Amino acid sequence: MDCEQKAAIVTGAGRGLGREIAIELAKRGNNIVIADLNPEEMSETQEMISDVGQSSIAVQTDLRDPTSVTETIDEALDEFGSIDILINNAGIAGPNLPCEEIPIEEWEETIAVNLRGAFLMTREVLPTMKDQRFGRIVNISSVTGKRPVSQRSPYAASKLGLVGFTRSIASEVGEYDINVNAVCPGSVEGPRIERVFERYAEARGTDSETVKQGEMEKSARVELVKPTSVATLVAFLCSPESEQMTGQDLNISAGKVMY
Repeated sequence: MDCEQKAAIVTGAGRGLGREIAIELAKRGNNIVIADLNPEEMSETQEMISDVGQSSIAVQTDLRDPTSVTETIDEALDEFGSIDILINNAGIAGPNLPCEEIPIEEWEETIAVNLRGAFLMTREVLPTMKDQRFGRIVNISSVTGKRPVSQRSPYAASKLGLVGFTRSIASEVGEYDINVNAVCPGSVEGPRIERVFERYAEARGTDSETVKQGEMEKSARVELVKPTSVATLVAFLCSPESEQMTGQDLNISAGKVMY
C-alpha cells in the first residue's frame, strides 16, 4: 500500500494522532509537510520522519488565518513541487459544558479550528490537485459527530460538519481523480482524551479512571482506539488500493459506533 513518493500535508502533526499519521505516511514513501503551531513538537516529528528515510518540512500554521494557510501551501509547493495528499487532522476538544453555559468565543474557536481550518486547507490545495489531476484528502472527524454526547456540542457539531463537508467536496472533484474521505475515530488513546475524561470526572464528582472505564464499556471491544490503527486506515485511504473509495466516513471506534 505504498503511496509512491507523494507529498503529503498533515495538519496538527506536531504530536499525538497527527504525528502518528505523518510517520505512517512517511514509512510508506511520502514526503511530509508538518503543519502545526508548536516549533519544538514539529522538530521532534521531523526527526522521527528523518529516521524512516523521508524528507519533511515544518511550517508554522494557524488554521484560523487564511494568510497563514496560503503561506503553508506555497512553502509546500516550493519544497516538493506538488501536493498530493492532505490530511486535515488538527483539532481541539472544545468546552465540556451544557449548551447554555458555553461562551460564544469557545464555540467559535472550536468551529474555527476543527471545521473552518479544514475548509481553508482544502480550498487552497484543490487548484493544485485539479491541475495535476490527482489528490487524496482525508478529514479526521469523530464518532462524536454521529452519536449523542452530552456537554460536547461544539465538538460534535464541528465533527459532523466535517462529514457533510467531505461528501460535498467528494462529489465536486471526483472527475479529477481526487478522493475525499473522512475517518471517524472513537476515543483515541493519548493525553487529549485523558484531559476530556478529567473534565467529565470533575463535572460528575467522580474520578477519571471511572469515566475512562465507562467509555471503554460502550465499545464492543471494551477498549480505546490505538493511534497507530487510525494512522494505518488513513494511509490506506491514500493508497492505490482505495482508488474507488470517495465520499465515505469510516468508523474506527472499537465497535463504539456501528453506523
